[in-house]
Amino acid sequence: MTMIDDFEDKRSLSIGDRFPDFELQDENGDVVRMSDLLGKRIVMFFYPKDNTSGCTREAKEFSEVRTMLEEKGILLFGISKDSVKSHRNFIDKQELNVRLLSDPDHVLMEQVGAWGPKISYGKMTVGAIRSTFVISEGGLVENVWRNVRVPGHVENVVRSLSE
Repeated sequence: MTMIDDFEDKRSLSIGDRFPDFELQDENGDVVRMSDLLGKRIVMFFYPKDNTSGCTREAKEFSEVRTMLEEKGILLFGISKDSVKSHRNFIDKQELNVRLLSDPDHVLMEQVGAWGPKISYGKMTVGAIRSTFVISEGGLVENVWRNVRVPGHVENVVRSLSE
């Protein structure tokens, strides 16, 4: 068993589980709490770093569907360990239409399994694991994608919301 296998065995958040409560700041410094979001479906995508190529592509693709999701009553958030200021700059520079939450100590990321050991460029590292969760109005995980590859991912998430 590898370090990654052992870590993945400890990830307990899966379909049907309650999404953890959290309190994080968005790109404007406003506090967002899971307890305040209950009653709405939510898409949360966790990504490694603002202004990197894959993360920019993913955030732009999610930005393109935000209005459509909100028309269906679905909230959309991106989360990384980047600072509030970094998120604000990322949104402004890339002209994004998505709310970004800052988890600088990666507490929520660890709770949901979006932080841990991974192989990056052939080397074992510890960091953000690109993951997406769909959360029900009652706060339960409806769907989860781990180790996401960006091409086609947003389309898959949107399609899953219609099923």
